[in-house]
Amino acid sequence: MSQPAASLFDHSTPRPLADKLRPRSLAEVVGQDHVLAPDAPIGRMIAAKRLASLILWGTPGCGKTTIARLLADAAGLFFEPVSAVASGVAEMRKIFEAAANRRATGQGTLLFVDEIHRFNRAQQDVLLPYVEDGTVTLVGATTENPSFELNGALLSRCQVLVLNRLDEAALELLLQRVEKDAERVLPLTSEARAALKAMADGDGRYILVMAEEILSLPETRTLDPTQLAAFVQRRRPLYDKAQEGHYNLISALHKSLRGSDCDAALYWYARMIAGGEDPRYIARRLTRFASEDIGLADPQALPLALAAWQGYERMGSPEGELVLAELVIYLATAPKSNAAYVAINTAMQAAKQYGSLMPPKHILNAPTKLMQYIGYGEGYQYDPDSPEGFSGQNYFPEGMTRQNFYRPVERGFEREIRKRLDYWAELRAKKQTKS
Repeated sequence: MSQPAASLFDHSTPRPLADKLRPRSLAEVVGQDHVLAPDAPIGRMIAAKRLASLILWGTPGCGKTTIARLLADAAGLFFEPVSAVASGVAEMRKIFEAAANRRATGQGTLLFVDEIHRFNRAQQDVLLPYVEDGTVTLVGATTENPSFELNGALLSRCQVLVLNRLDEAALELLLQRVEKDAERVLPLTSEARAALKAMADGDGRYILVMAEEILSLPETRTLDPTQLAAFVQRRRPLYDKAQEGHYNLISALHKSLRGSDCDAALYWYARMIAGGEDPRYIARRLTRFASEDIGLADPQALPLALAAWQGYERMGSPEGELVLAELVIYLATAPKSNAAYVAINTAMQAAKQYGSLMPPKHILNAPTKLMQYIGYGEGYQYDPDSPEGFSGQNYFPEGMTRQNFYRPVERGFEREIRKRLDYWAELRAKKQTKS
């Protein structure tokens, strides 16, 4: 019902392999059983003959458009595809008018909005009443996190289904379909076949396009991985520096560093570099990590981070990327402590809690006679003159009990700091007892 009528010339018109092998039923879709199986969300909807509006969220080439077309067929709905990039409000109103006319004759409409995240808030709002009253069943496709890109009112009227990037088994099944259709085996060594699937990076459309190119080779030639790389232009890894991929990978790098997993941290760093991330951004985040998650457990971490940042600035890419890689290794293998981070946050809370308390007078300077007269500086003890180099005086404001903000851990250099603080605490207690 959703397919256009066949043309007399269709049999002679060359069709791209990706279109020729497009699944004819939901059962033929690969890699998405978690939403399409009989006991999965879409499978249950089709069995109940009650299709809800959906948002299909997944990477390019995972089958979002194909699933939408097949859903229209399975549910007996007219398939109305639009692109959020090219469609305006005026065009959408014409589509809704046509859908209302179909509805009056008993024909429902599945409105497929590709790249629905490209719709602005006003355009999304236009959809609401027609989705609400059933004029259309909306199926939106997006590569971006719907929580960030779609407004709450639209999300509340749709079920969000996450589609998987195609795994190796799904990509292999697509290659087998290619070979069955071509009645020949792809001219690839087993290593090159594995490399092709890795290059596809979960994109079924991409691997079909590349397979079609490879089939154009003479049957007497077989490609190894090196020859395949020369023949096929390697695709850039999926990575949008302004969207969710950006935040996902920096989060993965940060948490791998925090978990002292050097190899995983290097992998995520390499992924960001391969995806085109600005190394200066990575350098800034690594510097933040040095102070936030390592702190004084390794006092060299922060100056090394600043030096690596400066090293990259002076050398640029690609040489400077090695400097940042060395920093990643150092930070991952350094002892970890967030004691300084916790200390300053706790101190900030105390500063807000206690307001504008004055420092105790004995630690205030008294440059004028009036200030001397009212007690500024009176009783101050110069610490280097004491036998231990420590007076034990109170430096907190009057009316505020002594606080313990900084609590070093028993790791790295903070173990030594802990010994000093414990020693001073013991001296302070003794001096206060004597006084």
